[in-house]
Amino acid sequence: MYESDAGLLAPGRAGSPAEATTGDSAFLQAMLDAEAALTRAQSACGLAPADAGRAVTRTADADRFDVRDLALRARSGGNPVIPLVVDLTAAVPEDARPYVHRGATSQDILDTAAMLVASRTLTTVLDDLERAAGEVARHAATHRDTQMAGRTLTQHAVPTTFGLKAAGWRALILDARDRLSAVRASLPAQLGGAAGTLAAFSAFSAPIAQEDTPGQEGDDGQGEVDLLALVAAYAHELGLAEPVLPWHTLRTPIADLAGALAFTAGALGKMAADVLTLSRTEIGEVEEEEGGDSSALPHKANPVHATLIAAAARRAPGLAATLYGSLPAEDERPAGAWHAEWEPLRDLLRLVGGAAHDGAALAAGLRVVPYTMRENLQLTDGLIVAERLAAVFADRIGRARAREVLAAAAERAHSETTDLADVLFDVLREEPELAGLDLAELTDPTRYTGCAGPLTDRALERR
Repeated sequence: MYESDAGLLAPGRAGSPAEATTGDSAFLQAMLDAEAALTRAQSACGLAPADAGRAVTRTADADRFDVRDLALRARSGGNPVIPLVVDLTAAVPEDARPYVHRGATSQDILDTAAMLVASRTLTTVLDDLERAAGEVARHAATHRDTQMAGRTLTQHAVPTTFGLKAAGWRALILDARDRLSAVRASLPAQLGGAAGTLAAFSAFSAPIAQEDTPGQEGDDGQGEVDLLALVAAYAHELGLAEPVLPWHTLRTPIADLAGALAFTAGALGKMAADVLTLSRTEIGEVEEEEGGDSSALPHKANPVHATLIAAAARRAPGLAATLYGSLPAEDERPAGAWHAEWEPLRDLLRLVGGAAHDGAALAAGLRVVPYTMRENLQLTDGLIVAERLAAVFADRIGRARAREVLAAAAERAHSETTDLADVLFDVLREEPELAGLDLAELTDPTRYTGCAGPLTDRALERR
């Protein structure tokens, strides 16, 4: 028995706005929208009666067509547009039938539908990214001066602030927003006919007079058809960009979309990776407001939003790679390269749509634990400020000697499990040049956060 894909194994996109905009019905509606827009554009250019455009538009409703039946019949021709054109033609009034899909090829319709689906999905993704950026900005401002351990290669390095970390998350999210916004604005309609020459649009008929449209050159049936005007009218009807050339085998729009989506998944993945690390039981510096349940361990509250984002960030590059792999497409229309794009493009839109939705929820519900951050700063007994001490000591005893002194002091502090400052008191007695240094101030990690505050302020100025 046939069952639709309800998202059982895809909790990241299940229930997200992107799921609704990328489903089979959404793609079917986009293909119907493309067909209706094509007939309307031909009406506007005097290539079809105005009534034909209106009739196809009235009929182009996905609820009137059987998605599963179209999918099964698509196997014989290799794409779903072929059976859809048959069904749409049969569904419109008889006098409009000659103008359904007139002059177009299947790839014109499916590529255009993919751009419509992408544009509609990106609207929801951009909304979620704006929400996520706003919530992260709130954390950055609130915790501008909340000190915490900066970690490199998994180890404590030097102190930083949670505000600066959150400002970094926001910067990536805004970078993703800007890339997706630019891509969405450039998503083009596709119209070229069988081999990208638009020849069939002029071959089918001469321009016809329109009773209810303004007169234009060629309306008497004698002039040349302005096929470039037809492309412009088609793009206008769809709300998509006008392509300079048919892009049947010039897959820049798909590659740009793939790159921006993969970047967005990675940008959200950075925030998720940090949350997953910082919310570990033994670290405990942040936590998700509503953690997920465990089927076996009743005490756990798992960081589910971060987990789902991390999963999306790992899958997205592979899907983008498949789309980039379709760039070398042969001839004027390819066999296989185009077909290989459909599923990974939809999966990528769904993944990023779900990740952006989870990202907004994660940022909104994130709990920051400053007390634990301060406690963790002390875990290395002052060693976290060794860089600062090295710079101060080098001014007095030279870089080589400073490094030697601090390495020995650090080893002793570690082996004796004592505070670095206590060891350094003995060192200062043996190094007259270091006399007079305020070790309490120099070894206080909260006083060594550099420009973290001003950097956070500067990052938050970006809108």
